[in-house]
Amino acid sequence: MLKRTKIVATLGPATDKPGILDQMIRAGVNVVRLNFSHGSADDHRRRAREVREISSKLSIPVAILGDLQGPKIRIARFKDDMKIKLAVGDHFALDSSLDTYAGDQTQVGIDYKALPRDSRPGDILLLDDGRVQFKVIDVQGSRINCEVIIGGPLSNNKGINRQGGGLSAAALTEKDKRDILVAAEIDMDYVAVSFPRSSSDLHEARQLLDAAGSNAEIIAKVERAETVSSTEALDDIILACDGVMVARGDLGVEIGDAELIGVQKHLINRARELNRVVITATQMMETMIQNPMPTRAEVFDVANAILDGTDAVMLSAETAAGDYPVEVVQAMTKICQGAEKHQLSRPAPTGISQRCEHFDETIARSAMYTANHLVGVKAIVCLTESGSTPRWMSRIRSGVPIYALTRNERSMRRMTLFRGVHPMLFDATGIDNSDLNHQVLETLKAQNLLESGDLILLTRGAVIGSGSGTNSMQVLQVP
Repeated sequence: MLKRTKIVATLGPATDKPGILDQMIRAGVNVVRLNFSHGSADDHRRRAREVREISSKLSIPVAILGDLQGPKIRIARFKDDMKIKLAVGDHFALDSSLDTYAGDQTQVGIDYKALPRDSRPGDILLLDDGRVQFKVIDVQGSRINCEVIIGGPLSNNKGINRQGGGLSAAALTEKDKRDILVAAEIDMDYVAVSFPRSSSDLHEARQLLDAAGSNAEIIAKVERAETVSSTEALDDIILACDGVMVARGDLGVEIGDAELIGVQKHLINRARELNRVVITATQMMETMIQNPMPTRAEVFDVANAILDGTDAVMLSAETAAGDYPVEVVQAMTKICQGAEKHQLSRPAPTGISQRCEHFDETIARSAMYTANHLVGVKAIVCLTESGSTPRWMSRIRSGVPIYALTRNERSMRRMTLFRGVHPMLFDATGIDNSDLNHQVLETLKAQNLLESGDLILLTRGAVIGSGSGTNSMQVLQVP
């Protein structure tokens, strides 16, 4: 049974074990994530090579997403790697001039040296994903004097957020710029930019990718409070990238989990309206790091994102470092299939009043309207060069599978992230135009994707291989 929602799985030590990655791809992984916050460049090269080898062996297209680390807004380390315990009312200092390994019960250094400049009395600083919280009393040069308002254990290198966001750290660090060169060398399909403040950060990333010779598309990780403070700020981010990630960890810390619920739904909806792909991420199946089954709450969380229309759901530590990397993918695949049974009783409208700027977008919308309203349509078959027509199709909800046939391997991999789209290699350039439709249908029949008598929609360009775009739609019956 096909699933429409795609699964992004992070690679790490757990997936390096023999046979694990092969099983994960068979179980439903569509995109692998290489996290530049961990591992060396050689680790990423090796894992990317293995992914491509397994993908080729299994004839299952898999895209590679490189996730840039972004600015390290973290505390430094404690003496002798000690873990301290802070109580409500304690006074504690964050000091950018303190030695990296000199932390103790009263103070610790910080990696982000601009934090004293960004901080004001009354600010709330959230450490370790908000498990420990400080209120800023005053700032004296490099030293931020705080009062503990939520206590707990604190250990090395924990992250720092400011409630409400607004930290001035640049999105792209020198490390990120080096990692972009690695991403280009590996020929990654997507590159995720961490903590973008505005469209300018994403434009800079695109320029660096272009200069490195990379065709990777850009995923903007929505993590800062200021990027979701208004529709205008959010649109500025969405329109500057090819897709967005609802990065619920840092975003939830900055705006609060109660606000995050509505923001996630709005972000998914807005990304679809603006023809961008959207990934929902962070702690989706967290308990399966150590347990062979998800909690019911996790099942509902994943299903809720699917019902909202996310293109993909993402696994992080669950696959990178967990005890059950294959089982968690199998469980997520079942959730996708279960949720997808119920959301399509009322297909979403195709936005008839919306004007289109491209004729291939018009064909895509026409195909989806027909698929949702013509009785008996079993599939949409799209001959495509770049993948833009299937991308537009995937923005409109439908229970009808979209088979995207392309001769371009890079386009095929990229389309693995599009909801409801099932890409495959097919070179139509050497086939006579009068025989093309027959060859397409026979290819899909041979893979048991279509049966004789099925009604399908076929979209294609008038001149195959010219790059002129999709400009026709036909209603065909499989012979």
